[in-house]
Amino acid sequence: MESPLPQRRTLKSRSWRQIIMLTLLALFLVPVAARAALFAFEDRPNGWRNADWSSIGALPAAAAHPQARVLFLTGRTGGLKGAVAVHSWVVFKRPGARSWTRYDVVGWGNPVRLNGWAPDGRWYGSAPTVVADIKGAEAEAIIPAVEKAVKDYRYSNYGDYRLWPGPNSNSFVAAILRDIPEIQATLPPNAIGRDFRPGPYVGWTDSGTGFEASLYGLLGVKLGWVEGVEFNFGGLVAGFDIRDPALKLPGFGRVGLLSSTANAALAPSR
Repeated sequence: MESPLPQRRTLKSRSWRQIIMLTLLALFLVPVAARAALFAFEDRPNGWRNADWSSIGALPAAAAHPQARVLFLTGRTGGLKGAVAVHSWVVFKRPGARSWTRYDVVGWGNPVRLNGWAPDGRWYGSAPTVVADIKGAEAEAIIPAVEKAVKDYRYSNYGDYRLWPGPNSNSFVAAILRDIPEIQATLPPNAIGRDFRPGPYVGWTDSGTGFEASLYGLLGVKLGWVEGVEFNFGGLVAGFDIRDPALKLPGFGRVGLLSSTANAALAPSR
């Protein structure tokens, strides 16, 4: 008589596979599908030529803002990828500087761009969102580290840029935050490419406040005070924020209370 054990093991194996597939569907594919459906009804420019790249008029003129300041910003990107992803950049000024400095990474030509757009400019027509805003003496102290991180960025040559899984604009800004953990900030979950690494990684999170295990930024998990709890699948991130309670959903980004790190930095200037 044939033993029922092999059949039971097969059924358990199938059950686990179904659970895994349903979990992936619920955490990653359903939010992406929902965000794509909403995106289809949004009024969006049909190309970069028709997009509004102008300043939103929030940051003051550099000469009118004597203290040092550093901001990390994101804006929803264009094309179909805008349904699920944002673009990131860094802006800063030294004490008494008469102009802002902005660094981005883009996908054409030499990737790293200096002052290609207004510091608080729209990205493909979308107003920017603040990830971190550092002012005064603290900003003055980290600006040299920001400049060094930009200079040392290893993917700054022609042809280095890759839209997915990276290195892209979000990989660039994430590398800066990684080099300066005292900023205590992380890019939003829809900054696809932020978790890119050139190889497998197990160790501290970028902020130094938790643990991370990652396979090229395509599969991974994070647990930390700044990063919260995150699961990465194919560059899409789901989880929840601990420090500033919120859900983290693929496509939608951070859904919850305004992050305390932003400090309402882009209130319209007067």
